[in-house]
Amino acid sequence: MKHSLLYKRDFYAGGLMMLLGLFAALNGPRYTLGTLMHMGPGFMPTALGVLLTVLGIVIAGSAFTTKEGEGEEGILPEHPQWFAWGCILASPLAFILFGKVGGMIPGTFMCVFVAAIGDRDATWRSVVALSAVVTFFGVALFHYLLKIPMPVLKWDFL
Repeated sequence: MKHSLLYKRDFYAGGLMMLLGLFAALNGPRYTLGTLMHMGPGFMPTALGVLLTVLGIVIAGSAFTTKEGEGEEGILPEHPQWFAWGCILASPLAFILFGKVGGMIPGTFMCVFVAAIGDRDATWRSVVALSAVVTFFGVALFHYLLKIPMPVLKWDFL
């Protein structure tokens, strides 16, 4: 019994989801909720927070139903890929930096590029191709269809 919940990832994942869901559900009503027909800015965070909390309870509850010996793994994998984690965490920073300096095209390209080089099976050719395709469709969607007010290309140093 001493190892029953200490090594179950589902328990910790469900707990984290419950905390995030409660945070969103409790902070969402600070804004106007509105109605289903005319939703206010607080409706979606509140609704998604409640759903995330319920989902977290279900996931954490599943940790209690697994048999002893099943799913008893450490929180971290046996051989964590720290470089990949670092690349994924650095990719939004690359978008912010390159998006501020060069616009949407360099920001999107570098965001995908930095995240993709974290894959140990990726080649430079596949990383560049993936970055170019995602950039093309991202700019088409966010700039031309959704009209997000971010310049496509600019050359601005701070």
